[in-house]
Amino acid sequence: MTQHSRRRLLFGGAAVGAGVLLAGCTSNEKQTPTEAQTKAADGGGNAEPGKQVTIGFSAPAADHGWIAAITNNAKAQAAAYSDVEFKTVEAGADAAAQRAALSTLISQKPDVIVLLPHDGKELNSFGLEAMQAGIPVVNLDRAFPDAKAYRLQIKGDNYGMGVAAATFIVEQLKAKGVSNPVIAEIAGMDELELTQERTKGFNDTLAQHGLKVANRRAARFTVDSGQQEASQLLQALPKIDAIWNHDDDQGIGVLAAFNQANRNEFFMVGGAGSKKAMEDIKADNTVLKATVTYSPSMASSAISLARLIGQGRGMSDLVELQVPKEIVLASETITKENASDYLKLGF
Repeated sequence: MTQHSRRRLLFGGAAVGAGVLLAGCTSNEKQTPTEAQTKAADGGGNAEPGKQVTIGFSAPAADHGWIAAITNNAKAQAAAYSDVEFKTVEAGADAAAQRAALSTLISQKPDVIVLLPHDGKELNSFGLEAMQAGIPVVNLDRAFPDAKAYRLQIKGDNYGMGVAAATFIVEQLKAKGVSNPVIAEIAGMDELELTQERTKGFNDTLAQHGLKVANRRAARFTVDSGQQEASQLLQALPKIDAIWNHDDDQGIGVLAAFNQANRNEFFMVGGAGSKKAMEDIKADNTVLKATVTYSPSMASSAISLARLIGQGRGMSDLVELQVPKEIVLASETITKENASDYLKLGF
């Protein structure tokens, strides 16, 4: 994993300033964030009202539960502050449409913009434009490659997800005494850097134990694509010992494909930490035995930190006078043993 010379903070699901705790999702239905996903401005420290701040926000349409949680959490967190005005602009169907909507937002001159781009590389130029116009940009999840395109970048640890998933799989295979295991992978959208980072973390960790992936399929973070790619994976491999599926939303389709094919000789690790996945893990009645987190609560933290940036304040628990440049949320492994602890944080 690339090491940055810039200062980086890692939070393992802990509150950030007036931010939030870990959350996960699988439902496409609109969800109301719980207090575990958003933290009210209840007085003291950074929560004390300050300068009025207008925060512009844009994220792709809620085509699956994780993205829906991103927008819902951002809105709820903004509403917790009396000194924040929240302006949402439609992201459209692709990067070009989102770029056009964001140009309109720049003309409105918000104090800060929080942006989850369709594609970080394609929207990098917008980040540069906004920053050059004097509007700080909080880059959420899908990373801009140019550090000049954002004031703050907050995202999950994609490489760490792969490491966590592989570590669990290796431990389970050793415990079962499996030699020469057949390991499979169902990734997300391959054109996204975050998917590439997840796969790299997975491959690197397996390689440290002399293992490798026998077959890899790339889905689209959706139920239908998960089912389709899982079906093809099963056809390619008559026997499997372990599978890592990158995303719990598409995991619903993946599990459906397994059930349809009546295949259960393997165990699976999920990704993101959805409530449905946690319930299945706790019940221990499917092949899904663990999931590695990628918290959509980062949207709530992004709003909290954007507010502080707009007000010229730093994080009250830090000595530094400014909000850090980068924040990466650690990926945690949820199993049958700790699923009950995390369920209340689901959405």
